[in-house]
Amino acid sequence: MKIINQVCTTNDYKMFSKMSGNRDINIAHKNRLKQSIKEESLCVPIIVNEKFQIIDGQTRYECWKELKKPVFFTKVKGYGLSQVQRLNSNIRNWSLKDFTDCYCDLGNVQYIKYRAFKNQYGFDDYSSIALLQANHSGSGANFRYFRTGKFKIKSYKDACVNAEKIMKVGEFYDGYKRRGFVFALLHLFKNPKFSLDQLLKKLTYQSRKLVDCTNKEQYIALLQEIYNFKQSKKINLLYTD
Repeated sequence: MKIINQVCTTNDYKMFSKMSGNRDINIAHKNRLKQSIKEESLCVPIIVNEKFQIIDGQTRYECWKELKKPVFFTKVKGYGLSQVQRLNSNIRNWSLKDFTDCYCDLGNVQYIKYRAFKNQYGFDDYSSIALLQANHSGSGANFRYFRTGKFKIKSYKDACVNAEKIMKVGEFYDGYKRRGFVFALLHLFKNPKFSLDQLLKKLTYQSRKLVDCTNKEQYIALLQEIYNFKQSKKINLLYTD
């Protein structure tokens, strides 16, 4: 038998610090865990690196600290943020918000701008990413790339312009922030034959036709029907070229 990392215990809570970029503690989970520890404090050590930054178990640490109970820990040299993400992903998947907050905490300007944009316009994560990258495909690869910290904004100005355009449709359709609808309009904005003013004009007397759809393609077909209503020359909005 070979001993690699020993479990230690201490009541010196000041030894430990949060790893910058780690997600915030879930208060509901913390309260449940705190009650469980009150009933029986099990020896489930937290993992820290050589700087005593908490890699895994920050909720347990906070509970022990508040209850003035000893902290069980094991130290692993060289662990950092990537290990934090991997360990947490194996327990409870990180949301896009978790990754956003993580990279904002680390000072990544792209993610700071992204969070500001999302807070300003109120679109969900996937729609906000699509707007800022001018990408209407909805490809899952784009969102996996976001998790790596390599997200890049194509044009913040253009994203704001497109967001404002989409919000104009909100006067006629309260589902204008639905992901499929956002992707559909981003698709239409790339079509040189499409006119937002023309669509808004048609919606003034056809807004009831604009109903919830399950995906981008259904929304495009519906918007094309509304757009071409009573038009002598029909326009194909399914293609951008």
